[in-house]
Amino acid sequence: MPVLKPSSQGNLTFITGGARSGKSALAESLATGSGLPVYYLATMPPWPGDQEVQDRVNRHRQRRPAHWQTIEAPRQLEVSIGRLPPGPGLAVIDCLSVYVSTLLLDGYQEGDDPYTRESRVLPAVEGVLEAIQARSDVQFVTVSNEVGWGVVPDTPLGRAYRDFLGLANQAFAARAACVWLVCAGLKLRLK
Repeated sequence: MPVLKPSSQGNLTFITGGARSGKSALAESLATGSGLPVYYLATMPPWPGDQEVQDRVNRHRQRRPAHWQTIEAPRQLEVSIGRLPPGPGLAVIDCLSVYVSTLLLDGYQEGDDPYTRESRVLPAVEGVLEAIQARSDVQFVTVSNEVGWGVVPDTPLGRAYRDFLGLANQAFAARAACVWLVCAGLKLRLK
């Protein structure tokens, strides 16, 4: 698999870590402390009939200040970025891992080779990075999960997701001016 091109984007902060590690809380803290208008780009698509997912979405909504503008962006994230009002402003993308999952699963059929979707997933990730770079008037804080530290998934789909997200995380970290790793609520600046 190709590694996406690195270059520093001064308007990008990247936050990664495990599930429930405090990544979103850090992103929200950075947004609150910025003093800028905040746009929250939520990437979770609706999951009809899944109450746990809806409860998770509701918890995130309740944590955000009412004056932040929430933009539902489960697909075509680069389009949503391009449509943000002129800056200055700060956009939280929460989260890249869900966005990559959506790219992988949209149109996926049981029995398909998930690795054939690389040509769809990685260019879309690059498109998001290019959209961020084009919006130098807006600061971006992107949240993502680290999924490669645990058990090797037992299905090709799970392994493809792990691999694609790992490459997406590498691309964001390479381009970001600032990178944070969050573990057990503690943050460590990597870059």
